[in-house]
Amino acid sequence: AAQATDPRSDSAADLPPRVAQVLELLADPSVREWAERQRAQATPSVPAEENTVSAALSRRLAAIRAHVAGLVERAPDAPGDIARAAADWKAELDEAPRVPLVAAAVLLAGIGMEILLRWLMRPPATGTRERPVTPMARLALLGTALGRELAGPFGFAIGSIAALLGTDWPPLTRRILVGYLGALLLLRFGAALLRLLLAPAATSEDARDGAFRVLPLSHSTARFWYRRLLLLLGWFLFGWASVDLVTEFGLPEETRRLVAYVLGLGLLAISIESVWTVPRQRARTPASERRRAALLSAYFLVLWVLWVVSAIGLFWLAVVALALPAAIGLAQRAIDNVYGTRPDPDAGLLPGITTVLLQRGVRALLIILAAILLARTWHVDLIALTESDNGVTRLARGVLGAVVVVLLADLVWQMIRHAIDRAIAETGGHGLAETEEARRRARLRTLLPLLRNVLLATVLTIAAMMILSAWGVAVGPLIAGAGVIGVALAFGAQTLVRDMISGMFYLLDDAFRVGEYIQSGTYKGTVESFSLRSVKLRHHRGPLYTVPFGVLGAVQNMSRDWVIEKLTVSVPFNTQIDEVKKIVKEVGKTLADDPAFKPNLLETLKMQGIEQFGEFAIQIRMKMMTRPGEQFVIRRRAYALIKKAFETHGISFAFPTVKVAGDGEAAGAVATQTLNLIRKDPTAA
Repeated sequence: AAQATDPRSDSAADLPPRVAQVLELLADPSVREWAERQRAQATPSVPAEENTVSAALSRRLAAIRAHVAGLVERAPDAPGDIARAAADWKAELDEAPRVPLVAAAVLLAGIGMEILLRWLMRPPATGTRERPVTPMARLALLGTALGRELAGPFGFAIGSIAALLGTDWPPLTRRILVGYLGALLLLRFGAALLRLLLAPAATSEDARDGAFRVLPLSHSTARFWYRRLLLLLGWFLFGWASVDLVTEFGLPEETRRLVAYVLGLGLLAISIESVWTVPRQRARTPASERRRAALLSAYFLVLWVLWVVSAIGLFWLAVVALALPAAIGLAQRAIDNVYGTRPDPDAGLLPGITTVLLQRGVRALLIILAAILLARTWHVDLIALTESDNGVTRLARGVLGAVVVVLLADLVWQMIRHAIDRAIAETGGHGLAETEEARRRARLRTLLPLLRNVLLATVLTIAAMMILSAWGVAVGPLIAGAGVIGVALAFGAQTLVRDMISGMFYLLDDAFRVGEYIQSGTYKGTVESFSLRSVKLRHHRGPLYTVPFGVLGAVQNMSRDWVIEKLTVSVPFNTQIDEVKKIVKEVGKTLADDPAFKPNLLETLKMQGIEQFGEFAIQIRMKMMTRPGEQFVIRRRAYALIKKAFETHGISFAFPTVKVAGDGEAAGAVATQTLNLIRKDPTAA
């Protein structure tokens, strides 16, 4: 170009004179400057697009108005478009009159192959079967049932597709048949999965053939949702195929959208009818059922409106907001039903590690799938999000990283918690330790709750550090600062530190366990639970003491190994001690032979001898060895037997007496006066 505009170049000599003159003028700097000014004035200035929230909202509203205006403008012409497409197809069918017969042959081929596969996979006639008990047996039964359910649709697909490929079809007819045949196959496979989940043909006596529902629903509810979900799925699939055919026929985009929105009204009607006619649950009142149905109906109507106005981002956000919690709840119920009895912590029925892993894993998977769906709907490129480096992308990466860390931490913690809870449940109740195995279990009941609290704090700390690291916070200085702050707090909270360290040593020394009766100073009671700094003691009269470990001091454990119980009775001075010894020996033998006391009576009642001479009686000491906590019942029974035996052998218990002595009438007068005073005022005695 430079050589062409230079009149002195060799190429310029071959140009016509006027062209050379024009090129010479263009080479003039003043002419070029003028041309640049004219071009700048002629080019209109395009204002930069605003990125404010109000500007984005205005653009979105304008797009919605344009979308709705296009639909309204095209609505009168849509019936004509559909009529022309139907006329074109009819003209094609007129040229190939055997198409209906060939289509029927395709369907018959599919049905024949389906019958063959169902016959090959028919269940063996083994008679009555019971519902499988173990989870593996239930999974095996589900796998077998799934294979049998999918055999029919799979055979129909093989036969119909093979027949379809083996025949020649007109172009439009082939597209129509392929579209609706694909919808029919998907409907058949969906129906098979619904039958596996809901078992609509089974009754409340489904144990007759071993079938059971994956979702624990009543018979009426299962049949209801099977029919409604099958109707929704069929309407959706055939509607989708119809909308695709509108595009295949070359109709305008607005016509295709109008057909889709009209078919969407059918989905809306089925959904609203379902929420109003669903079998009522016993836990809900009719008023709450009507209120719930009204709210769901309004929700479905809002979804349809969002779809019509092409607010796809809000549409999928609303769908995920309702569908995600429902899907998580159904998945948890299904896993509980497949893997055994529904957990009941009060009854000691807790889920296993596999159940917890599946529940939390499925929940995390559903949340991740929902996040991916929303990201694709909102046109968020997750790969580009990880590669770019600005404020918004860093914040988004931090949020996504925090979500992943929370899901993983929840999964790890739930597995740890359920493992510890199951171990606690397997240790049994709070009975007294009678054997070495029982003592080991009691010690586990004492230490496992503390271990659970420590692991919870550990998981939370690690998760918090990982989240801060995902947000770009340097955790190294934070950990160092936390150490310094921890030292400062240790100096300022010496009492708390003392309580925690004292509790640790109490547990290491095995000073007490949960369920044991202890006494420390003025505090006594049964150990119910404890934390890192205190222990809870339930007094036998009801009060609950919360005692810090630092003030607990010396602990008197009254629930270990055995207890020596001593009994004392007073007999008159003229009692034969040898005879009393024989009576006590017989009472001890009676106690030892009693089945109610024999397991808890380690050494039966025996007489130790004369304890001391009192002012009015001889005190006789007896003792027996029992298991801790059982001495009170056995002591009461021993006293009753001793009293009965003494009465039988004519031995009386000593009691204080007062002897009044004097001369004749004076002594009698004093005694009479004393008796009169007692009759008037019994308290005077």
